[in-house]
Amino acid sequence: MKRALISVTDKTGLLPFAEGLARAGFELVSTGGTASTLESAGLTVTRVAELTHFPEMMDGRVKTLHPAIFGGILARRTRSDDLDALSEHGIALIDLVVVNLYAFEKATRNPDLGDRDIIEQIDIGGPSLIRAAAKNHDDVLVAVDPADYPRVLAHIEGTTPEAGIGRALAAKAFAHTARYDTAIAAWFERLGEATPGPAFAISGTSTLPLRYGENPHQNGSFYRTGPGYADATIHQGKTLSYNNWLDAAAAYDLVSELTGGPAVAIVKHMNPCGLAVSPRGLEDAWVEALATDPTSAFGGIVALNGRVTGPMAQRLTELFLEVIIAPAYDDDALAILASKKNLRVLECPPPPAGLQLRSLRGALLVQDDDTGHRDLRSCQVVTARAPTNAEYVALQFAWEAVKHVKSNAIVFADQDPTSGALRTVAIGAGQMSRVDSVALCRMKARRPLSDTVAASDAFFPFRDGVELLQSAGATAIVQPGGSVRDAEVIAAANELGLAMIFTGQRHFRH
Repeated sequence: MKRALISVTDKTGLLPFAEGLARAGFELVSTGGTASTLESAGLTVTRVAELTHFPEMMDGRVKTLHPAIFGGILARRTRSDDLDALSEHGIALIDLVVVNLYAFEKATRNPDLGDRDIIEQIDIGGPSLIRAAAKNHDDVLVAVDPADYPRVLAHIEGTTPEAGIGRALAAKAFAHTARYDTAIAAWFERLGEATPGPAFAISGTSTLPLRYGENPHQNGSFYRTGPGYADATIHQGKTLSYNNWLDAAAAYDLVSELTGGPAVAIVKHMNPCGLAVSPRGLEDAWVEALATDPTSAFGGIVALNGRVTGPMAQRLTELFLEVIIAPAYDDDALAILASKKNLRVLECPPPPAGLQLRSLRGALLVQDDDTGHRDLRSCQVVTARAPTNAEYVALQFAWEAVKHVKSNAIVFADQDPTSGALRTVAIGAGQMSRVDSVALCRMKARRPLSDTVAASDAFFPFRDGVELLQSAGATAIVQPGGSVRDAEVIAAANELGLAMIFTGQRHFRH
């Protein structure tokens, strides 16, 4: 009689598969909860302890790690010495291993579990069983994915025999254990410093289809590597593309980090084209954000940091948008947005900080997220004139915004005197020269730049940048400082009557 060892956490499709194996003449060998599930369905099961003559111990930490199990899996059927060793020790062959592993990644996403609880979800025997069966794939089949159960059963029953099925299942099995071990390594990395060390590891599971990559002729894939955007609920709309995800993440990261109240960001090509925070709520923030650059907002991605209501949803449907992302939606809001059937509507908790990865050909660049924050009232005022209270408030908003604009970045901002809304007035992004970013702001501004404040993501190498900001209408500037010509830049600001703050922190965004 052939033997199947079955030990699974995910019991999807288990019973019909096990029943098919029993009909095909397999003895079912199992452990713990899997054995109980099979026995409850009326199947005859041989417990692993009956083969090892050793009970499960340490709350199941030790149960399958025994020669009576691994000998039966690893024995090469074409080697007489292997078979003689089995006979000498009374070990029977195992012909099929059906194992999937403890739900480690699911445990890491459970906020109620501590580190010790998560460590208990590190499977030891399971990966060993899978690797042993995959290594001996000429003689043993291994199934790690419930989706493969019908295929395996059809091969065993002879209805659809497959040449090379053992090798194909082995390849999938080794990929399965590799992802599992890498997920564990990545979790341990996150327990330490954010920046990875020499043993940095990353794994991903493909969970969502993409329409295409950056362009329609490029294929694209979405992989879960940890908690974050993979946890988003997609309520409706066309399949998201590679670019949709990048833009949605850029927009949502921005509003999730803003301080000051209800916020709306409109993003195109990973750059904000409008941003506002309003004490009056999201509807007012939307109006103010849209006013920055309504032309660019067409076909954009909108992120909100609060619940989307019916009236807010109605406003959003007045403009063609690709994606809306927010932490929550009222039912009537979802009903209104459903009228735009192609609009993607994403609901997502604010994502935790993590690691940023960029691929090069044959290499991977890794850094921790830019989570740097400065309270400008504690930063250095380098000019003779300090910012007024109103300027401080607007500068704080502009500094938080410029962090999310592609370098070289300049942001003009102000506060509406009536509503109290903080809003971008003009955004200059992605220029090779900082003065060009200022020029771009002046060209694109829809509202007057007079009596605004300005933020720069990096220092001004020459005084001309400060002079251009003042001539455009800025009265106060925030920048990191650190140029060899800081003294000249400060002198220019003093001559022009500007207030200027140095943060000591740069926010390049490439």
